[in-house]
Amino acid sequence: MTQSAAKPIQIGFLGSGQMATALASAWKRAGLMHESSLASDPIAVARERFTQTTGLQAVASNLEVAQRAELIILAVKPQMLPALLNEIRPALTPAQVIVSIAAGITLRQLSEQLGTTTRLIRVMPNTPCLVNASATGIAASPSATADDLAMVSTLFNAVGRAFVLAEPLLDAVTGLSGSGPAFVYLMIEAMSDGGVRMGLPRDVATALAAQTVLGAARMVLETGSHPGVLKDQVTSPGGTTIAGIHELERGGMRAAFMNAVEAASKRATELGRG
Repeated sequence: MTQSAAKPIQIGFLGSGQMATALASAWKRAGLMHESSLASDPIAVARERFTQTTGLQAVASNLEVAQRAELIILAVKPQMLPALLNEIRPALTPAQVIVSIAAGITLRQLSEQLGTTTRLIRVMPNTPCLVNASATGIAASPSATADDLAMVSTLFNAVGRAFVLAEPLLDAVTGLSGSGPAFVYLMIEAMSDGGVRMGLPRDVATALAAQTVLGAARMVLETGSHPGVLKDQVTSPGGTTIAGIHELERGGMRAAFMNAVEAASKRATELGRG
């Protein structure tokens, strides 16, 4: 695509669910997306919700979106993708860039249906893009240009942080940051339960736990310090924190989180092969 990533892009969303709606809203606010961008969805309620939230048009026709967009976001469930690609393929042109956010669907699988010259980019965002705090992995096909990759990186950095990686690493991204929010929610819930056990009201305990996770994450990202260094700064000899850490280590907390990321990554690979 010859158009600069800094200029508004005509984007078409095939699928208008939560992720598409969140991305469209953020990109519109950032001035990265043209006002005439649009989405398609077979479900009327989903189209209405997309339009009400983003102020953009939503239509029932996938072909209409494919014909009008410079950049197409494949935002449907993986099992729906083969039929969708067969439908839109006749409408695609060499000038368009196709971005897939369908989990587990490889660039090879996409190129087999759309052709090896199609400019394909695979993206693995996560649900915190709903609050502009996504962690995203990006991989490009050989047919995508450096400008295509820069444009997509700009778009996804606008809703969080994006990292360009070799495609085989996207399954690890799926296991870490794709599934990771659920692991963190579980941790927040458990910390809140601990606060309630010690007498705190539930709403206060949950807010304290969530704010603690948010603050700790910002410390890692903004200081650039290793998490172990930051942990040691909080851990006084013979103090409260080391007592708590000892219990976490006795419970196998590190191994449990590592195993969870590994299991989720392997499952992503299995889904792609399936």
